[in-house]
Amino acid sequence: MDRLDAMHLFVRIVDLGSFTKAADELQLPRASVSLALQQLELRLGVRLLNRTTRHVSATLDGEAYYLRCQQILQDVGDSEDLFRSAQLRPKGKLRVDLQGTQALHFVLPHLGEFHARYPDIELEIGLGDRLVDLVREGIDCVLRSGEPKDSSMVGRRVALLGLVTCASRSYLARRGTPQTLDEFRQHDAVNYAGSSGRVLPFDFLVDGEKRSLMLRGPVTVSSAYAYSACCLAGLGFVQVPRYHVEAQLQSGELVEVFPELRPAPMPVSVLYPHARQLSSRVRVFVDWLAERMAGAS
Repeated sequence: MDRLDAMHLFVRIVDLGSFTKAADELQLPRASVSLALQQLELRLGVRLLNRTTRHVSATLDGEAYYLRCQQILQDVGDSEDLFRSAQLRPKGKLRVDLQGTQALHFVLPHLGEFHARYPDIELEIGLGDRLVDLVREGIDCVLRSGEPKDSSMVGRRVALLGLVTCASRSYLARRGTPQTLDEFRQHDAVNYAGSSGRVLPFDFLVDGEKRSLMLRGPVTVSSAYAYSACCLAGLGFVQVPRYHVEAQLQSGELVEVFPELRPAPMPVSVLYPHARQLSSRVRVFVDWLAERMAGAS
């Protein structure tokens, strides 16, 4: 087994936490996997893995080697992609992480189109709102809302989403509809905790100036699904991208307030590490995402 193959094997053992699972995935005999790792540790002069009867995990040296192997394997793959004949299609596994409601609305219904265009790309999709460590977790790109804050990432803006402030019809029937922001302060909110754990304020544009308000509320959530569900249950106001509640606004289940004070649209960007810029898989997926979200509002 050459060095690159040994690196790939080691990475899969760490990812899967098991010699057996890695052997099955790579279609290798279990004994060959154990021998290859013994030879790798002997060549490096360090112990890379902690082994128990049920689980395998990286040692501190193994963690450091794992990160380097991931980067080296990615660089090799990207370099080969870069110099392939233009007639060859991008291929291989692409790991992406998408915000859940955006994925359901803009991406997942159209994946058949992406697969038809790039049949040799195998997508592995994670859904959620949490912060992810792209390099450590081996994720190629993420779709995220808000202004990018990580300067180590390359960002491409793909949409600006309009925001609405709304509550359920049942809540407004019970509590009344606020006519001013001072009245709004007296109402309940379904509060949303962002990936940092900090509760996000309600933002408004008043005479061109941003004004932020915090409301008390009976519940705080960290999921976009729970956020709208609690609003529909009559627990208070939310401020969400319009696409996420368009059907409920049209049916009258939810009612928008202060349409004249809507905040600035929320940017949505695809983020990926600088090292992924050469990857044809990442490039075509980012281009396709930009196509899918063009004109989103």
